Parts: sequence; structure tokens; C-alpha cells
Amino acid sequence: MADPARARKMADRIKEIVAKRLDKGLRDPRLGFVTITDVRVTGDLQHASIFYTVYGTDEERQDSAKALKAATGMLRSEVGRNITARLTPSLEFIADAIPENAEHISALLREAQTRDAETAEFAATAEYAGEADPYVKPREYQDDDGADGRVDEADASR
Repeated sequence: MADPARARKMADRIKEIVAKRLDKGLRDPRLGFVTITDVRVTGDLQHASIFYTVYGTDEERQDSAKALKAATGMLRSEVGRNITARLTPSLEFIADAIPENAEHISALLREAQTRDAETAEFAATAEYAGEADPYVKPREYQDDDGADGRVDEADASR
């Protein structure tokens, strides 16, 4: 098993090589605007998972996935020529769900903001369910001689 730092360096190098090759362009008209987001290499350096996003519609995403699958062999050859490893790792392209997740999180944040505004509006016009001052007050009681038995703070301190 390889050193994790070496695997990370190799992943970064593969990301750079594949991104440059895609930037130069492939001769496949199906390939859309593809961005390589991440590369992960297994511990034994035998397999690389390349995560990508495609800007466009679902049809363009599917066409780009087919184009990348068709160009996997050529891209693997390109990686093999440009890395210093005994064996060239196999490549697997995986569509990254970052845009969908980001949109979902944005929708949740918008919903939370709307609910917060509604709650603030309700709180501004809210009334107490019971008394406005719910704290217990000192009890009043009558002594046998008819004097008020309320305890004053001055009397309580003595």
C-alpha cells in the first residue's frame, strides 16, 4: 500500500493531466463544458475515480458522460505518459452531484428564511396566553387581629 501523501500527489497530477487534455479538446462533439472537480486514487495506486460536472441540460450531461466513457482509454494513455509510476491506474469518470446538492441546500435556506420571517411576523403580533406577568406574587393573608400579613422587604431583612 502506498503512502497517502503519494496517493494524494498522484491524484492531483492526474487531475491536472486530464483537465489539460479536456481543455485542449477531444474530437468528440458530444463533449460539453466539463469541469474536473476531484480525483481520488486507491491506496494501491491502481484505480483513479475522476469526479466531474457538466454545465448544461440533462441531455448534455448524458452526452458528455458517453464522450468521457469513450475517451477513457485515450485519457489513460495520456496519464500513463505523464506520471512517474510503474503502473498506470485505471480511470473511472463519475458525475459529481455538487450542483444538485448546492441547489437543494439553497432551496432549504430560502425555505428557512421564509419560515423565520413568518415566525417574526407572528411574534410581533403575539399576545400572552395567560397573564402578562406569570411570576408568583407574595400572598396576602389576614392575621387574627385583622392586620394585613403581607411581608415587606424591609421586614424580611430583619
